[in-house]
Amino acid sequence: MSAILETEGLVKRFGAVAAADGISVRVEEGTVVGLIGGNGAGKTTFLNLVTGHLAPTSGTVRFEGRDITGLPSRRITRLGICRSFQIPQVFASLTARENLLVGLGIVAMGRGAFVGSGLGGEPPEEVADRVLDRFHLAAHRDRPAGVLPEGVRKLLDVAMALSVKPRILLLDEPTSGVSADEKFALMDLVLGAIREERVTVLFVEHDMELVRTCTERVLAFHEGRVIADGPPAAVLEAPEVRRLVVGEPGLREGAC
Repeated sequence: MSAILETEGLVKRFGAVAAADGISVRVEEGTVVGLIGGNGAGKTTFLNLVTGHLAPTSGTVRFEGRDITGLPSRRITRLGICRSFQIPQVFASLTARENLLVGLGIVAMGRGAFVGSGLGGEPPEEVADRVLDRFHLAAHRDRPAGVLPEGVRKLLDVAMALSVKPRILLLDEPTSGVSADEKFALMDLVLGAIREERVTVLFVEHDMELVRTCTERVLAFHEGRVIADGPPAAVLEAPEVRRLVVGEPGLREGAC
């Protein structure tokens, strides 16, 4: 399987603090990778470095073999790396449908127009309506995003990122603020759409039940370093990960 994303020796320092400390990772196309670690472990910093929201102190980021280190975030998005955020980045005064149209329009402008842009040549209105249906958001089509429940806004944020047909989708705590009863249903819906589109996914998550059930591979972070990398069961049971990240598991089975 070919690598779609590679980082080599990635370092980000804030004064004497290394938020990323020599991260070298190879991500194969089409995989679902979980990123775990305590607060301040370096997970979100890693996403920010990959997406251009932060410039690395040293090291390289390659996407489909191309060096994208230090490129502006908008340019990286237009190349095919999109993300959602822990706090949904939606326009509160716009409707769910209008939020999708804004996102589609920004990316299409960067790619040269909808026709031939990689968005299927469909009119943006048709793309937006299809995405709303796929994410079970049609009932919220004309409601302002600011009044939507947290779980619905999370879905809208992910839908906006996925609607522009990225090659890689980075999700920062997609289930934070969502009730325990809704977490697996939300991830089932998100991952179902992602697998249909054959998108590579990296997602930060603190819920180890979701990580164990919904990923193919896990990267465990601690103090800016990757301390374990492998299948979920092996990483979550690794002594260093249990000591520094997971604690005693007591996990239950879910479905994704």
